[in-house]
Formats: sequence, C-alpha cells, structure tokens
Amino acid sequence: MTAEHDKDTAQVAEAATNGNFPELIENDKKAVIEELIQKFNENNAFYIADTSTLTVEKVNKLRHICFKKGVELRVAKNTLIRKALERAEGNYEDLYDVLAGHSALMFSEKATVPANVIKDFRKEGNEKPLLKAAYIDSAIFKGDDQLDALIALKSKEQLLGEVIGLLQSPAQRVIGALQSGGQKIAGLLKTLEER
Repeated sequence: MTAEHDKDTAQVAEAATNGNFPELIENDKKAVIEELIQKFNENNAFYIADTSTLTVEKVNKLRHICFKKGVELRVAKNTLIRKALERAEGNYEDLYDVLAGHSALMFSEKATVPANVIKDFRKEGNEKPLLKAAYIDSAIFKGDDQLDALIALKSKEQLLGEVIGLLQSPAQRVIGALQSGGQKIAGLLKTLEER
C-alpha cells in the first residue's frame, strides 16, 4: 500500500468518526471538476452522449470498444460537467442545455472516431448511445441527427493534403506543358534546320 492510500484511508476513518462525509464528498467533486477542466483544455474534440438504459454489460462493452479506438469514455454528473465547462478555456455556453439526464463524455484526439464508435455500436442492435452534442475545434454539433455529419468530417491532415494536392496540380501542369512545349520547339527547329 502507498502512503497516499494510507492517508486516504485515515481521512475516511476520521470523517466517519466525526460525521464529516459531506466534506469528503465535496473534495471528490472538486477533484472531478479539476480533472474535467484539464480534459476540456487538452482536447479539441469531445462528445456528450446519452448512455442511459444501457445495461452494465453493454456499457462495459462500449468502454472496451472506446479503449480499443483510443476514445476515453467518462461518466459524470451534469452539474460537475457544467462547472468544469464554465471554468475551462473556451466558450461552451451553447452546450449547457444538453446537460440533462444521463451524460457520458467521450474524449478523442481524432474528432470523428467517437461518432464512428457510436454508429458502429448501434449497428449491433443497441439504441444508444445517443449523441447529445459534440464540440470540435470550437464548432458545436447538437443532436443525434448530426452523427453522419460528424463521421463525414475530414481531419486537418486530410484537408491539408487536399489543399497541397490542389496547389501542386497547376504547377505540375505548367511544368508538363513547358517540357512538352520545349520538345515541340526543339523538333520544329530541327525540322527547319534540315530544310
């Protein structure tokens, strides 16, 4: 056992003796809020989903799929999520109204992965999770009807690749034309020279 574990055990024992469980609960809430603030600040993309009515077995299966795909699934109380959003860097006010009922947070480095996880999980005959909202690079998508739009989003790397491809295309055409034109001019000069 670690010294930190011993300290936590001692705090619980003292709180039980003194009847100070609300203080412990308040400290736990503060820790959750701080963790969520850090998550919101570190991630440019996160989803809020409704996983209510899923059995423990199905939630565990969803967690396993999320883990395999690099998505962190967190369940927290709406009031704690809201407090964290209020204190995090960024403007999240438009998300407050979706914080009702059961809420699960999905964090991922790749913005479209949670949408794909939700869609694939529902293909297996599950009605949920339902997308409440998604926050991607300051854009907010609300409602489960936005799932297909989120799946279709291209990553920054994909968009950058397309832009580079578009920029290279005209240059390659000009170079090709100059090269082929150069051969034509050389052919014409050679023909004139032979006359």
